[in-house]
Amino acid sequence: RPPTPPPPAPPRVKNPPPPAPAAGATLKSPLPGTILDVFCKPGDAVKAGQRLFLLEAMKMENNIDAEKDGVIKEVRVHRSDSVMEGDILVVFE
Repeated sequence: RPPTPPPPAPPRVKNPPPPAPAAGATLKSPLPGTILDVFCKPGDAVKAGQRLFLLEAMKMENNIDAEKDGVIKEVRVHRSDSVMEGDILVVFE
C-alpha cells in the first residue's frame, strides 16, 4: 500500500494585518514613575504606535504607546498617579 501524501499546506498570506488585542488584553507600565498626561479614554479606537500616556521616570519623559490596534475598555490611571513597573495602565476590549 503506498504512503498517503501529507495534506497541502495552508496558503501563505503576505504581510497579514497585526492581530487585535485579545479581549481583556492590557498595557503595562514599563518603568516606575509618574503619569504626566493621559491621551486616551474608554471607547477610543487606537492604532499600534499611537501615544497613550506620558510617563516621567528617572527625570525623563517617556511616551507609552499602544502596542497593537484596539479599542480602549478601561483606563486605570490618571494624571499625577504614581505607577510601578508592571502596573496595568489600560485594558482593551
